[in-house]
Amino acid sequence: MSVNKEVKRITTHILQEMKNRGEKIAMLTAYDFSMATIVDNAGMDIILVGDSASNVMAGHETTLPITLDQMIYHAASVVRAAKRALVIVDLPFGSYQGNSKEALASAIRIMKESGAHGVKLEGGVEIAESVSRILTAGIPVMGHLGLTPQSIYKFGTYTVRAKEEAEAAKLKEDALKLQELGCFGIVLEKIPAKLAKEVSESLTIPTIGIGAGQHCDGQVLVIHDMLGINKGFKPRFLRQYAGLFDVMNDAISNYVSDVKAKSFPNEKEEY
Repeated sequence: MSVNKEVKRITTHILQEMKNRGEKIAMLTAYDFSMATIVDNAGMDIILVGDSASNVMAGHETTLPITLDQMIYHAASVVRAAKRALVIVDLPFGSYQGNSKEALASAIRIMKESGAHGVKLEGGVEIAESVSRILTAGIPVMGHLGLTPQSIYKFGTYTVRAKEEAEAAKLKEDALKLQELGCFGIVLEKIPAKLAKEVSESLTIPTIGIGAGQHCDGQVLVIHDMLGINKGFKPRFLRQYAGLFDVMNDAISNYVSDVKAKSFPNEKEEY
């Protein structure tokens, strides 16, 4: 008789312990029940319900158009699947910037309506008030510095951030500020590996890198990118672990052919 081993939920406390003992943290995005089931089952530590859903699920050019309602829909689908992973949800563009009351209301809606375990916000000192308010309500907050895709029109490009001394200094300052406010971790996106190493070593909380080198305390990728579902997207930081575009394309083409050739369904597939 097989005994079901109890699955222990990853918590922010466990992530902190992982950093303390030097164990790397694995994080991936997911946006729906079926995909999140697979990701969770594979032993993921954190599932990020990213506003990248705007790109990979809805086909928008940027992350800006996705709404709070849509993020809650995706998050609720993922939470239903996740037995072990900590589920963190992006607060979408326009739901927290410049208004800490609205930020708190947005975060509360995500927690209540999706059942997620925490939220992620982009930015540093500028959003300190929003971060504080959300934390005061007992909601775990993850920061996000470096390339912050919600500010893409300000940057004008998706290139590496913080190569200049002034921007690097601000990033270090922002990271310490987010830690001081009470964030449980920070995503560092597309910054020089040397800077990411300095920041990771200067913080007691974990850093999660994407295009930020090997010295962060963990790594995150967008699942459609690492599975090769997105055909054209191949930045240097992306390691593709599968080529699912071709696998799925072949399977679907074969289905079409079989239907056209009247070979599906056959007699064994009838009632």
